Amino acid sequence: MSTTTVETPVKKQDSVTTATPRKVRRRGLGASLASHGILIVASLIALFPVVWLVFLSLGPDKDDYLHPGGIWKKMTLDNYTFVLQETKFLDWLTSTLIVTLGTTLIGVTIAATTGYAVSRMRFPGYKKFMWVLLVTQMFPVAVLMVPMYQILSEVQLIDNYLGLILVYCSTIVPYCAWLMKGYFDTIPFEIDEAGRVDGLSPFGTFARLILPLAKPGLAVAAFYSFLTAFGEVAFASTFMLSDTKYTFAVGLQTFVSEHDAQRNLMAATAVLIAIPVSAFFYFVQKNLVTGLTAGGTKG
Repeated sequence: MSTTTVETPVKKQDSVTTATPRKVRRRGLGASLASHGILIVASLIALFPVVWLVFLSLGPDKDDYLHPGGIWKKMTLDNYTFVLQETKFLDWLTSTLIVTLGTTLIGVTIAATTGYAVSRMRFPGYKKFMWVLLVTQMFPVAVLMVPMYQILSEVQLIDNYLGLILVYCSTIVPYCAWLMKGYFDTIPFEIDEAGRVDGLSPFGTFARLILPLAKPGLAVAAFYSFLTAFGEVAFASTFMLSDTKYTFAVGLQTFVSEHDAQRNLMAATAVLIAIPVSAFFYFVQKNLVTGLTAGGTKG
C-alpha cells in the first residue's frame, strides 16, 4: 500500500503572520522616535530665549550681550541685587499685582455673567449685543487714548489703580464674554432646569451649578486677562504718572535712555518679572487646556 501526504502551507502562513507585526512594530517605533525628536527640537527652540535671557542677566556689564562668551568667566548676581535694592522694583511689583489681579477679578466676573446671559436668555437684541462687543475690539489703542484720558480726568481717576483697571476691563471683557458664551453653550440646559425645579433663582443657578462646571473656561479667561494687564504698556504709561505706580512693563523702560540702555539690568528684571506669570500659569494650568478646546465645540 502506498500512502500520500498532503503538504499544507502552515509554515508559510506562520511566517507571514509573524513577519507582519514586526514590520508594524518597526514602523511604529520609527514614527515614535521621529515624533519625539521633533518635540525635543521644538522644546529646545522654545526654551532657548529663556535660557539666553537668564544667561545675559548674569553678566555684570551692560555691553556683555555683544560678547556673550566672556560672561562665563565673570558670572555674578549683582544685577539682581541692584534691581531689588536700588530700583523701585517692589513698588512696580505691588502696582502690577493690584492692577492685574483687579482686572482679572472684575473682568472675568463681568464677562462670565455676560456670556451666561447671552447663552441662556433670549432677550431682544441679544445677538446684536454680542456683535457690538466684537466691534469694540476693532478700534486701535491710539484712537481710544484721548477720549479715555478725558473721561478718567473728569472722574479724577488719572494716576489711579481703579482707572487703569477699568480701562483694561473695557478691552478684555468683549473677548472674554465671547469665550465664556461659547463655553456655557457646551453645558447642558437641563442643569438650569434642574436648578429651577429645586427653587434656585437664575443667579443662584449660575453661581451654584454653572460656575463650578465652567472652571476650565474661567481659567482661560483669567489667564488672558492676567497676561493682557500684565504686559500692556500704552495705557499704563499714559494714565499712571507716578514712578511708584508703574507696572512692570512701564518700569522696564526706565532702564533705557536716549543715549544708553542698561541691558544687563533689563535682563535681570525680565527674569524676575517672569516669576509671577509662571506662578499664575502653574495655578491655572490644570483647567487651561480643557478650556481652550471645549469652548470651540459649540456656539
